[in-house]
Amino acid sequence: QVQLVESGGGLVQAGGSLRLSCAASGRTSSAMGWFRQAPGKERDFVASISWSSSTSYADSVKGRFTISRDNAKNTVYLQLNSLKPEDTAIYYCAARRGPLRSTSYTDYDYWGQGTQVTVSS
Repeated sequence: QVQLVESGGGLVQAGGSLRLSCAASGRTSSAMGWFRQAPGKERDFVASISWSSSTSYADSVKGRFTISRDNAKNTVYLQLNSLKPEDTAIYYCAARRGPLRSTSYTDYDYWGQGTQVTVSS
């Protein structure tokens, strides 16, 4: 079993930055991902990282967001720069049982409770 706890969300002005963290406990040799869900919309892929730290990003966040991990601390990070109002959503951390990253939320086995990111214009 894996438990995930996100932190770091908040309210920021457009153009600002935030850093989200996801602390994992339990089995942690797994790929991780970040997804987001805006009100009335589906949960969308944001970024993922394999156990060996290869990464992938949604087109909408490439060049602005960076996913990274510290395996010694069992923590995954999402650095959000140049934030836009359309980035407003609840951001969820997710973990897979296996080491390979994925862009599909159906491939993830464990989920955090989410952290709210609100970007004002």
